Amino acid sequence: MLGSLPLMALVVIAYNVVVFISGATLETGVFSIALISGAVWTVNVGDIILIFGLVLLFLEIINATRTGTLTIVNHGLSMLVLLVAVVEFIVLPQFGTSDFFLIVMLTLLDVIAGFTVTITSARRDFSVNE
Repeated sequence: MLGSLPLMALVVIAYNVVVFISGATLETGVFSIALISGAVWTVNVGDIILIFGLVLLFLEIINATRTGTLTIVNHGLSMLVLLVAVVEFIVLPQFGTSDFFLIVMLTLLDVIAGFTVTITSARRDFSVNE
């Protein structure tokens, strides 16, 4: 049953933890790197959450290539995560940020790509010869 857990839920949960539980803000700098050009690149909490989300989206797309009951459950739960993220974005002022909007877009891409990849894989696996 753990295989049906949508990984994008972890990103939404991480954002919730940062906003509600920890005292850090999304603009809190985590580390800085001096670049060859002389510019200083500062990575903040929001950037790390988005990178985490991109990695998990990649893993979700790979998982979508499987066909089976757990994959269908995963797609349904991914839609639920998208719904929760959209409601949080629209209703709660702490979630009305560009970082969280990008997380909502990642969850939307997870849903669309998951269904598309699964349908394509299933069509290939279960093709009928004419």
